[in-house]
Amino acid sequence: MTLTPTRPATPGPVRRWLLEGLVDRSARHSGPGARGDEPTEGKPWWRVMCLTGVDYFSTLGYQPAVAISAAGLVSPLATLVLVALTLLGALPIYRRVARESSHGEGSVAMLERLLSYWWSKLLVLVLLGFAATDFVITITLSAADASAHAIENPVVGGALDGWGVPLTIGLILLLGAVFLAGFHEAIGIAVVIVGVFLAMNLLVVVGALWRIATAPEVVVDWGAALTQQNGNPLVIAAIALVVFPKLALGLSGFETGVTVMPLIKGRPGDTEADPAGRIAGARKLLTTAALIMSAFLVTSSFACTVLIPLSEFAPGGAANGRALAYLAHEQFGDVLGSVYDVSTIVILWFAGASAMAGLLNLVPRYLPRYGMAPAWARAVRPMVIVFTLVGILVTVIFDASVDAQSGAYATGVLVLITSASVAVTLSARKHGQRAAFVGFAVVSVVFVYTTVANMIERPEGLKIGLIFVVAIFVVSFASRAARSFELRITAVHLDDTAREIVREAHTADPESAIRLIANEPDRRDRAEYHDKELEERYDHHIPSGDALIFVEITVGDPSDFEEELHVHGEYRHGYRILRARSATVPNAIAALLLELRQETGRVPHVYFEWTEGNPALNLLRYLLFGVGEVAPVAREVLREAEPDPARRPAVHVG
Repeated sequence: MTLTPTRPATPGPVRRWLLEGLVDRSARHSGPGARGDEPTEGKPWWRVMCLTGVDYFSTLGYQPAVAISAAGLVSPLATLVLVALTLLGALPIYRRVARESSHGEGSVAMLERLLSYWWSKLLVLVLLGFAATDFVITITLSAADASAHAIENPVVGGALDGWGVPLTIGLILLLGAVFLAGFHEAIGIAVVIVGVFLAMNLLVVVGALWRIATAPEVVVDWGAALTQQNGNPLVIAAIALVVFPKLALGLSGFETGVTVMPLIKGRPGDTEADPAGRIAGARKLLTTAALIMSAFLVTSSFACTVLIPLSEFAPGGAANGRALAYLAHEQFGDVLGSVYDVSTIVILWFAGASAMAGLLNLVPRYLPRYGMAPAWARAVRPMVIVFTLVGILVTVIFDASVDAQSGAYATGVLVLITSASVAVTLSARKHGQRAAFVGFAVVSVVFVYTTVANMIERPEGLKIGLIFVVAIFVVSFASRAARSFELRITAVHLDDTAREIVREAHTADPESAIRLIANEPDRRDRAEYHDKELEERYDHHIPSGDALIFVEITVGDPSDFEEELHVHGEYRHGYRILRARSATVPNAIAALLLELRQETGRVPHVYFEWTEGNPALNLLRYLLFGVGEVAPVAREVLREAEPDPARRPAVHVG
């Protein structure tokens, strides 16, 4: 039986609209836009790639300029190192993540399974903090850069000077409106935006490469300047290896690629347990996106370094943050250059859609299940409002500055990729795949180096990431404490013996109540049950003819929040016993009482002894370990679940 707490009032139209599509209370969560239970439903992988690609591909709007600002003349070589790490490191890692988290759980779930109890929850909260850093900063940074492209467009001139923050906030609000209107529309929009943007970039890059081919002296000049500035080739190679972590923005998009997997259409033979078609589609998505982006990164970095004077990348320079836009205007004039600007502005704005999709899939999958977010956090629209407001706050704090946010963006991206590399390394070891283990271990070391180097170079990124982590912790534990007295058992299942015991107690005397004795099992011998029965009958004046049932709950993983309760019946030394395992004793007993009321049509009674100890410490024991002062907590859970005192199971304490 599924337990549903009594709802005191019918929600109004606004609440119904906000909570439309609220998923059930199970641990499964398919993310926004996933309709139906069949894995074959969804969109073709290439269309979903466009949704993730609005984040990944949109970095072309600023990545070449960021790379040159960070690495100077060495930028093309540092970009080659980054591309090698992408294709030989990040891509194999996430192809494996896609295989092992086919429902969009991502690398976070893989690491969650490695630990248990509170340690797994704490690890997930830390990773969610950095994931929130990545996705939220993607929304705000991309919108800020879109505003910068609009402000710096030569046709518009200085008409928009000083409007960076309002423009950015307007773009974030518009993005939120798209998701409030309907998530599926976002995919259709993304296909058009990505197609136009890639076509414009292809035009600009091919035009730049043609200029280089017809004027090869610019390559000679670049090579001479590179050698003169840095010395022999070995020194140049060493510099490229050292500075490439500064280019880490070009690694974004992989985690989002696996979190939106539930949107990918599978094959007719797919099942939720084995969605092979969905996995194949996700791996095609990841591979195709990585190859397209790698080609653009190498060619654009080379073209921009060779053709644009370094002075233009300084703060206030015409190519600062918009290198390809600079080439578009220079090569094709302001009309076609403005078309490029518009396509860049649109994709940078909509890059937040990919990040929003990741947030709406990742956060509701974990926090409500842990009790660390309100139940409405599983609905799309309330979370869209929350993330939109957070994005506006971040924009105001950082004054819509791309440079101020880029460190946090890179930190979030690298922490997630590093955690994924560690997850697949441990997975390969667990499955005895020695060659894969060694390969992934080497990649993990490289990503750890890249992450640490980035944090040393841009410590503000780590600080911002830790702020998000702390915020996640504070909100999560406050929510966990506030929801602790909810009926956290989603369903109760009685085995055949348990049903027989309940039926016997019910039919023995139809006029008497169903009476349960809460017992903390010790030796479980005859004397234990005999003494317990005599004590409870005496303390509570239970008639000798009334049937009694012992209920024994043992604590499993107390960090779990929602779960199903499986009750097993047992006859032992002539006594009737119902046994179960649960994260918390009080919630399990409350759920069992409600189930017995449903089964028998009579209000059951349960009998406890007072627990010795400080009440505050007992409450803390309940919150952390699922025990403590069981009787009053069980009664409070019942009071919240059943507002009618006449129908509420009775709790007695002696």
